[in-house]
Amino acid sequence: MIDFPRIQSLANSPIAPQKHLINGVAQASIDGASLDVLSPGNGEVLTRIADGTAADVDLAVVAARESFDEGVWADQPPSARKKVLMRLADLIDEHAYEIAVLGVRDNGTEIRMALKAESGSAAGTFRYYGEAIDKIYGEVAPTSPNHLGLVLRQAIGVVGVIVPWNFPLMIGAWKIAPALAVGNSVVLKPSETASLSLLRIAELALEAGLPEGVFNVITGKGTVVGEAIGLHNDIDVLAFTGSAFVGRKLLEYSARSNLKHIYLELGGKSPNIVFSDVPDIDKAAAAAVNGIFRNSGQVCVAGSRLLVQKSIHKEFVEKIKAGAEGLTVGDPLDPASDIGAINSEVQLNKNLDYVRVAENDGAQRVTGGERILQDSGGYFMAPAVFDNVSSEMLIAQEEVFGPVLSVMPFEDEADAVRIANSTVYGLAAGVWTSDLSRAHRMIQKVRSGVVHVNCYGGADITVPLGGLKQSGNGHDKSLHALDKYTALKTAWIAI
Repeated sequence: MIDFPRIQSLANSPIAPQKHLINGVAQASIDGASLDVLSPGNGEVLTRIADGTAADVDLAVVAARESFDEGVWADQPPSARKKVLMRLADLIDEHAYEIAVLGVRDNGTEIRMALKAESGSAAGTFRYYGEAIDKIYGEVAPTSPNHLGLVLRQAIGVVGVIVPWNFPLMIGAWKIAPALAVGNSVVLKPSETASLSLLRIAELALEAGLPEGVFNVITGKGTVVGEAIGLHNDIDVLAFTGSAFVGRKLLEYSARSNLKHIYLELGGKSPNIVFSDVPDIDKAAAAAVNGIFRNSGQVCVAGSRLLVQKSIHKEFVEKIKAGAEGLTVGDPLDPASDIGAINSEVQLNKNLDYVRVAENDGAQRVTGGERILQDSGGYFMAPAVFDNVSSEMLIAQEEVFGPVLSVMPFEDEADAVRIANSTVYGLAAGVWTSDLSRAHRMIQKVRSGVVHVNCYGGADITVPLGGLKQSGNGHDKSLHALDKYTALKTAWIAI
């Protein structure tokens, strides 16, 4: 049961101007600069955040390096680190409403989604890696009796983390929790349009017992703070979720600096494929609607391309149209809203541009696609459905990152695979069929890091999330994520 009065009370609470967190201390930017934080729900200024510089980043990296070299966290036994991460998970649960509401006011996600996917998910992620860390073993190599070969897994050092605005806390936790679990120190840059919840998590981490300097947060513009992190010679690993353009920049910065390891999750144009033998057509339609329109389509794995076999195409589109038009778009802090606000006016205008281009390219607009609720001052858009989209259209190739669905009819299995694999992305996919053999064939042939079968979304922390092709490299979630934040060291011992 959602505690609506509590949400309203928190929604009306003033938010003090926010500073960086460096070495356990809240600090203004060296030059004193700050940025307005606009609420997507009404367009009003919520508060201000520090607008960081390269000098601020350097202070944070120095603090992180000193904490790592001194071993205040890295040298603690896994069982001790576990206690801190478990305590942090408990604190996130205790402050779940506060954190969720703070995030919704900051980035516009609907409150029901935020409670589950932001504070709820983050608590679960910190708890998962806390539980895991004292169960990770090294290796003993199969050597001759005259030698002992040991393979050690050690913390790599200072980890830079840059996260986006769509699910800042969930995605941030996917990177911060495993990095901390194995003993690294972290410098985090949140999105300038979604920093508040992550700043609060950093405060709670100190309360949980994380030593000062181990987790530092620098807010500000990506072109300044993000670039400084990418170019810094004393950051060992950089984990990023965001656009392909910025991902390429970060790879360039690595080459120009210390060849730091770069792990990228760069989004997708995910196909959700519905065959005529779909087990439950209503369930599939509902999942397709949810798979693209939740969080206003601002989801990296969003099923933004709906591939429907021609024999059920017309019927399925009618169900999608009804589902989209049945969604309530409104105040993201109102639990009655199915969809909240677009993160920013800039993103809203990009979405509307894609709608115009799609119509010019010949796609058929079935419903939605216009700005709505403009009197609220917020950034809202009616869920858009386009039919008869072809693979050559821009709307079928580029990640819109908004509530825009492209419906693409297909003939048979081979045609579905061709269309599914026709973009540069390979993050997620869905397949709906009653044929078990077909499901396995599609899992093998569709080039994506995640393939859902007779569902869409919902894969939990126990399985990895990573992409193929230009969707990135490396994996978030699961025990596999620990590989990004550890270095293998061989000890070869003569006996």
